[in-house]
Amino acid sequence: MSIDEKIRERFAELTVQASTIEKAYFHQEVGYDNIFFHVDPELFNEWSTSVQGLLMSVFRENSPYYKNFSDAKRIFNGVSPEFEVCRGVFKAAAMDYEKGLFMQVEKAISGEVLGDFVELAKIALSEGHKDVAAVLASAALEDALKRFAKQNGLEVGDRVMQDVVAALKSKGLVGGAQKTLLDAMPKIRDYAMHANWDKLSPEDVNSMIGFVEQFFMRNPVHVGQ
Repeated sequence: MSIDEKIRERFAELTVQASTIEKAYFHQEVGYDNIFFHVDPELFNEWSTSVQGLLMSVFRENSPYYKNFSDAKRIFNGVSPEFEVCRGVFKAAAMDYEKGLFMQVEKAISGEVLGDFVELAKIALSEGHKDVAAVLASAALEDALKRFAKQNGLEVGDRVMQDVVAALKSKGLVGGAQKTLLDAMPKIRDYAMHANWDKLSPEDVNSMIGFVEQFFMRNPVHVGQ
């Protein structure tokens, strides 16, 4: 199951769960002009905590969805109007996700994961672990190249890095100094992935890390394409 399918499934599950909370209203209480219903606090806390986790994972803590839901939950006092505010924010998030924010989520996930690989490679190299750094940088670069090729209409599948590089060059997607530097990357990648450590120098690994960082800056890549 893809990330998208898992997220959609979770939104659907929490939508159903919200309707069960609504049906669990009890103890009718008469106010001045309105009739309020108390909401089971255990059911609400279970649902709202799951929603917060989903919104934080999908949209991040600084998103209006997460912030507004958290604010609404904070003032929840156990009666139906506050619950409806929380549910309204959740429904807005679910609908907006369905309308296409998925690509933004996927792009964020991709950037974080690939960026983490590069940062770990830099740390490993600085600590004298060139072999570990080479593997991490090679994995990040190969993944980025394939994603970039695919989102530009090239079917690279399980092809080796040399073939991916050739496909990108043939379509004119890389050129100039970047093209020259890219030509050297498959050899470094092969040394790293086939454990030919004696053929790898710290300078080689540093060169790959620098290239990966520059490639990310010039050629945005994302998952889901």
